[in-house]
Amino acid sequence: MLPATQSNKTYAEKIRVSGLVQGVGFRPTVYRLAQAMKLHGEVFNDGDGVTIVLSGNLDDIDNFITQLQQQCPPLASIETILRTPAATQTEYRKFSITASRQNSVTTGVVADAATCPACLQEINDADNRRAEYAFTNCTHCGPRLSIVQGIPYDRANTSMAKFELCPSCLQEYNDPLDRRFHAQPNACPDCGPVLQFTDNRGNTVACENIISTAAHYLKKGKIIAIKGIGGFQLACDASNESVVQALRQRKKRPHKSLALMAANIAQIKTYCDVSAAERSALQSHPAPIVILKCNTMGTGRLSDRIAPDQNTLGFMLPYSPLHHLLMQRLETPIVLTSGNLSEEPQCIDNQQALQQLGQIADYFILHNRDIVNRLDDSVVRFVEEQPLYYRRARGYAPAPLMLADEFSSGQNILACGGEMKNTFCQMKGCQAILSQHLGNLENTLTYQDYLNNLDLYRKLFQFQPDLIVIDKHPEYLSSKY
Repeated sequence: MLPATQSNKTYAEKIRVSGLVQGVGFRPTVYRLAQAMKLHGEVFNDGDGVTIVLSGNLDDIDNFITQLQQQCPPLASIETILRTPAATQTEYRKFSITASRQNSVTTGVVADAATCPACLQEINDADNRRAEYAFTNCTHCGPRLSIVQGIPYDRANTSMAKFELCPSCLQEYNDPLDRRFHAQPNACPDCGPVLQFTDNRGNTVACENIISTAAHYLKKGKIIAIKGIGGFQLACDASNESVVQALRQRKKRPHKSLALMAANIAQIKTYCDVSAAERSALQSHPAPIVILKCNTMGTGRLSDRIAPDQNTLGFMLPYSPLHHLLMQRLETPIVLTSGNLSEEPQCIDNQQALQQLGQIADYFILHNRDIVNRLDDSVVRFVEEQPLYYRRARGYAPAPLMLADEFSSGQNILACGGEMKNTFCQMKGCQAILSQHLGNLENTLTYQDYLNNLDLYRKLFQFQPDLIVIDKHPEYLSSKY
């Protein structure tokens, strides 16, 4: 902070913002605030996060910093703000968003996020060009880790690269005042991914509305495989005892509890108690499965085969436009479990899913946006209103966990994780960067996933370990690696 005696003078100040501030609409927020306060300068991404250069009155710049913290975009997370006088000869006559300047990467990569209210309103507006479009997103929501292939995080390095933006989407993408400014997964029905409805042999089923047809078959007691954000899911009517039992038999999962998706909180309360903390988690950007205590006074009736001998149920809310549109057409919750055979990783590829899940599902909702990185649904339970993470994956990974300064050794540390339910960790400074839940490494596909993610995280965070931590069990594949 400069002395108050300089508050009425015009000068330039450089502001370095670190944290999760890229790919989340942070620069448009900076642009909007600077324009409103008539400040000149520039903002750009770099390896450390976002750099802002402001020229103007000190009081206005102080107010800018306050407003930036208060109006931080939904998916952004500011860790530090460092302000220094700017050593620049540039005379700024306006405020601009300028090209990224890459150096060593210390900024974070944002996790996939549940559909935001603005996008949900668009898909439910019959007059909007994205009405009922299952791939609607913006900088406040949508896929991130599930589609990214490398750095820098731009469209060319995601599975959206093959979809060329139409003029309308390109205009949004280039408009600093639009919430889709540099939204890398941006798309619409004219230029983006499309759905396909097939039988379990991959034959296209002709229908007027794919989502309405899928809802019809769910009500009729059919099992449907759905290509979701981070992998395939298997869905059936949770109130239909016979189809839930059929799902268990076909999936070879006789006892473990099955996850549920409900249309809204009110529907969940028909079956379970929901505390304020649990409600907040269900409606949060990660939108995890939350394990809830059954409500014995409730009026709802679900299959006894969902969670045998348990007094809890695992519920989640719709977190993608496809899920929202489907649940709006159903009167009861659905079972929504991982699309895999027991002990195998979740399918992510269309052909792989048809081959492996064809004996389980009656129909398939497919699409042509590739899932690059497998992400299971996260699972959370609350103990005394505090979250206990059973599975940290979609919605949370790869957001770093911030540790106390005392934990920093000055060395980069890679912890390779165990054999079962594997997760690895990169320690960089005071950040613990946990991978998503990967699973049992004895499975060939899971082990390959493990190797792929180690390479991906190394690229995303430009990470090179100085120390490696392993479990000394001689047969653990993570330790052999």
